[in-house]
Parts: sequence; C-alpha cells; structure tokens
Amino acid sequence: MNYLIVSNNPLVRLDCENMIFVEGSYEDVLIKVRDLVYEGVELVSHPLTASMRMLYSPYRSIILGNKNNKVDPFHMETIENSIIDYRKNLKNRKVDWKNKDDYAFVDYELLKSTFRDLEVDINKI
Repeated sequence: MNYLIVSNNPLVRLDCENMIFVEGSYEDVLIKVRDLVYEGVELVSHPLTASMRMLYSPYRSIILGNKNNKVDPFHMETIENSIIDYRKNLKNRKVDWKNKDDYAFVDYELLKSTFRDLEVDINKI
C-alpha cells in the first residue's frame, strides 16, 4: 500500500517526503483530507485524535492510503463527522498556540507510532 501524509505540522514537513503540506489550521487539514476522500483516497488513520486535549492542538497529521475508483461511504461519513465534531469542540475553546512546539512534537510522535503499528518505516514514506 502507498501512504500519503496530510499535515500542517512543520516537524513532519522536515522529515517526510510523500506528503501534502497544508499551510493552515487543523481544520484546513481536515478539509483537505475530506476533498481527497471524495476523490476516492482511503483513510488510514482517524482524522481526530483520541485525546480531547489534542483537539486544541494547532497541528494534525493524517495518513491516507490508495486512491480507488470508488469513493468509500464509510470514509466519507468519518471525515464529515470529524469536521463537525472538531468545529463543535472549538466553539467553546480556542487553539492552544502557547504550547505549539509541544503539540508539534506529540503529533509527530503519534504519526510515527501509527506507522510502527502499520509496520512501515516512516523514513521510507
């Protein structure tokens, strides 16, 4: 399987080649992923993190897979619901720019951990 990273994290940009770097917010990353999913690209990692605290991160990296001839309705629903949930959670709280360096590090470590689970060397992406 071929992997593609969509990210706005500057640490990921420095170390990964097969990626789309989004000049923008976490929400902009979600929207870019949504656009790719509607073109038939598979979601590999979930668009939202498991931690509520990470929703306030300015950075997000999402792994996508192969492009298919057919759009997956489950992936469409997942990314659409992720955008809705993200917006709902950010209504009452703002992005935490004060700790942006820590968030960049955690996002990158989570990305590397996901690739380890997939048994893929991130340096070969």
